Amino acid sequence: MSSSEFRAFTATTNDGAVERRVTTVSTDALPEGVRIAVHYSSVNFKDALASSANGRVARISPIIPGIDLSGTIVDGDEASGLAVGTPVIAHGYDIGVSRHGGYGELASVPAEWIVALPDGLDLRQAMIIGTAGFTAALSVVALEERGLTPGDGPVLVTGATGGVGSIAVSILAARGYEVIASSGKADAVPYLRALGASDVIDRSVLSGDGGKPLESMMWAAAVDCVGGTTLANVLSRLRYGGAVAASGLTGGAAIATTVLPFILRNVALLGIDSVQTPIVRRRAVWQRLGSDLKPRGLDDIAHDVGLEGVSAELDSIMQGGQTGRAVVDVRN
Repeated sequence: MSSSEFRAFTATTNDGAVERRVTTVSTDALPEGVRIAVHYSSVNFKDALASSANGRVARISPIIPGIDLSGTIVDGDEASGLAVGTPVIAHGYDIGVSRHGGYGELASVPAEWIVALPDGLDLRQAMIIGTAGFTAALSVVALEERGLTPGDGPVLVTGATGGVGSIAVSILAARGYEVIASSGKADAVPYLRALGASDVIDRSVLSGDGGKPLESMMWAAAVDCVGGTTLANVLSRLRYGGAVAASGLTGGAAIATTVLPFILRNVALLGIDSVQTPIVRRRAVWQRLGSDLKPRGLDDIAHDVGLEGVSAELDSIMQGGQTGRAVVDVRN
């Protein structure tokens, strides 16, 4: 491989089908920006959509997916203080959607999208956290900015074995909260308890249709990674003044609920978006992810794959079979 080429996992759409493979890509295919030698990326549900015929996420073809990455600066940007060799993180915005992403040995990212690797994390740990963990951290920050404290009562996490859910459980437990995890995977109970969950409930408790708009009050707050009927049922069970930070829609985009939880129990629904988070807030939350928001047991959350293993991981996450985080070592 010459210096004008790099190895990457690509997805190419052709006649309604997507071909996924590891190949070599010309550096000329990269857009303008600060060039980063990528060490790690991760596997997210959005990556699976970007690599699927019906995902309606990718805006270019072929595309190098990977909505997040960590690595070191190859071509510096003096104006932004990004010197050659600086370890950095990038995720969200158009990465892995309308410009090539993290599943390649080289990436090009606008300087204003880049986050310097915070103290307390190495490049691999940053991608164990990745987009999913950043979303989990945003959720916890949003709840605490509204006033949530550990003394207020238990906090529910739905979709708790997924990337966002796993890290939300870990962060909340490390901060002293009583965490109730919801999952449909019976064999994941030991995993969730190891992350810090005080109790684990089956997702069927929250997935049934036809519940009352107001049920018995159970949780002080929730991090919801599912959406749909699950979110509606969570809202009906929050304690007075509670809030749910919602970031997922694997259970559907529609919410069949009423205004009653909001006007009779003073409940709040907090939308969480990690894609367009302003860079100042993004960098501030990442600094905290290296310190007071750092998830415990990061190695217990993750497993590693090389580029050749990405396709199977994308299939797994699309089918709901992934537990925790899959870290992509793009150098292997």
